This record gives sequence, structure tokens and C-alpha cells, in this order.
Amino acid sequence: MKRLVYWDSDAFLRVIEDSDNPQSENQGCRDVWAACQKGTTHIITSTLTVTEVLYKKGTPKLDPKFRPALNNFFLDNFISLKPLTREIAEMARDVVWDSNIKPKDAIHVATCAYYRIRTLHSFDGNLVGKKTIDVNGFTIDVSRPHGEAQTEIAYEPKPKPKSE
Repeated sequence: MKRLVYWDSDAFLRVIEDSDNPQSENQGCRDVWAACQKGTTHIITSTLTVTEVLYKKGTPKLDPKFRPALNNFFLDNFISLKPLTREIAEMARDVVWDSNIKPKDAIHVATCAYYRIRTLHSFDGNLVGKKTIDVNGFTIDVSRPHGEAQTEIAYEPKPKPKSE
């Protein structure tokens, strides 16, 4: 079974602008991306992300040199874009009121909840600081992107047959 994670635009921006950020901040993104390429993880995001990645909070818009890459970026088969519907927008409005989250971030939270994705990855301090967000009884765990925790498997070799 594939691991499903929701990424807001901040996580995608780290992948797009990978060379401009410290390695420690991006290793989690690279780990998730590698898991997606192996087929063990699938990323869900809102169609809002396609436009939102053009501006990182507090910085100028993304350099147009990234346009060709962005034109195909969200076409990877391990990324699913989910539409911003009226139902999701109304749920997002409630998230703004109930969880004190900014409107665009609330759209991501509501989309995550609507599609029942329990893990939301972000670099947004306000979201990550909450750790969990409850949306109409559905709990979302919020963290920076990270690879799936590895489970150690006990291995005991078969005993060699005794020679007679």
C-alpha cells in the first residue's frame, strides 16, 4: 500500500529551488521524492499549488527561467492535483475560523481533510507549529517533509544443515 502525503506549495518550492536552500532543510523533500519515484509514496496537493509556487512568502516571484520546468512539473504520475471545489472552500473557511489558519493555508488543510489524507507536509511555521489540526473530527498530522520511518526487520538465518 502506498503512503499518501499532502504537500503544500512550500514543500514543492523546496524541490523546485533545491540548489538555493540548505541541504538539511531539503533532505526530507528529497527522501519523499525518492520514495515517490520508487512507487512507495504518492503526493496529493490542491490545484491552488500550481499557481501558489510562483511566490514564496516574503520573496519576489519565482524567476521565469523556471517556467519550462513548471509546465511539466505537476504532470509526474506520483502527484495528484485535487480541485478546489465549493465544498472544500467552505470547509477551508471553517478552518480559518476554527483553527486560526490563513486562508490559502486553510485551503490546503481542507483539501487534505476532504480527501482523508492524514499527513500534511509543509515548511510553514504556523502549520508545522500546530503539529495536529482537527477538521470536523478528522485529525491531520502536520510536519516538515520527511521520508517514511524505516522499520527494522528481525532476520535470523536458517541454521545450516548438519553434515552427517
